[in-house]
Amino acid sequence: MYVRRGLSPTFKKAVRQFPAVLVTGPRQAGKTTFLLHEMGSKADYVSFDDPMERKFALSDPNGFLDRFGKRPVILDEIQYVPEILSYLKIRIDRDRGNVGKWLLTGSQQFQIMKNVSESLAGRIAIIELLPFSLLEYKGRGAAAGSLEHFIWNGGYPEPCLYPDKRDLWISSYIQTYIERDVRQLQNIKDLRTFEMFIALAAANHSREFNSAMLSREVGVTMPSVKSWAGVLKASYLCFFLPPYFRNYGKRIIKTPKLYFIDPAIVCALTRQPGAGSALSGAMGGAIFEGLVVSEAVKVFSMHGKKPDIFFWRSHDGLEVDLIVRVRDKLYPVEIKLTATPTNRHLEPLNKFRKLAGKEASEKGLLVCRVNRATPMPLNNLAIPWHYFPKWLSAEITG
Repeated sequence: MYVRRGLSPTFKKAVRQFPAVLVTGPRQAGKTTFLLHEMGSKADYVSFDDPMERKFALSDPNGFLDRFGKRPVILDEIQYVPEILSYLKIRIDRDRGNVGKWLLTGSQQFQIMKNVSESLAGRIAIIELLPFSLLEYKGRGAAAGSLEHFIWNGGYPEPCLYPDKRDLWISSYIQTYIERDVRQLQNIKDLRTFEMFIALAAANHSREFNSAMLSREVGVTMPSVKSWAGVLKASYLCFFLPPYFRNYGKRIIKTPKLYFIDPAIVCALTRQPGAGSALSGAMGGAIFEGLVVSEAVKVFSMHGKKPDIFFWRSHDGLEVDLIVRVRDKLYPVEIKLTATPTNRHLEPLNKFRKLAGKEASEKGLLVCRVNRATPMPLNNLAIPWHYFPKWLSAEITG
């Protein structure tokens, strides 16, 4: 079963404009399937997961690249052979008009970006394929479209499309992530301590990233915690949401909030017994908030844009869960796990719009479990949780 990805129009535009296109994202998000589906029989395919292909590319890079002739080629998991990028640069510079020739995938953000920026700057389009958004998975039946289904099975294609595989797939994914990605990105010798760090990070999903607290609880130094947080980001397991300040410098130095991209991973790491228990328990609000924030990240990514999103907290403790900037307007978004919105939920939205003035949008949004869009006082709107990504996509495209 293939689900059409929202990244498709962005990808098609990129291959018409750039000699090389890099599709990044977490492991098992569907990058290879996406490229094979988009290119069909028009492209050759090589995976650097294959040790024989890696050896060929490293020992004879020109011979390796010569074999493809004029056809486009998909080079899968390019992070295993970063040395090949300098040879791609030479070939691209010989024929800059040959667009859509080199199609690359990679799963480790920092490592790939370093090598790409050194070798292919200005020659390559970089786009991100994340797990399924609600926009991509809509229309798969009532159960599949439920909040409980998406919280429990997440957006990775295998458990999302085949829920019977969910438990084994997610536990295997987490273990493979720790043993494979972590060893490649960081020389972490005590993997058990790192496992404890990931579990504690998941328990603090949707909260400010408190490196001092994590350092004490895990029993490692604060520099180690910050370095490990970089691993979570580099492997696309987590997203760090910065606070909103007009002063850009303050955004950089102030503490961000930590969100796992996939709710099923959070449920597994925090040992939730089931979807209903996860939503009704102590972490229900955090898991729901994380789902909506991750949808914002996914929608921006599928449009080929960096997420322009923040959270905001006033001096007297009021907080807006999500600030979305689109076309120089700031849209305040409150995220509440309720089907009964009240005026109390609107207080942060009203205060932010008043303080932001002309920079703020005219309308505030409350994303919750209402069945349909419901106008609220002072030009606010309560919308169903599953409608939020559609609303954001429409705003981005104008």
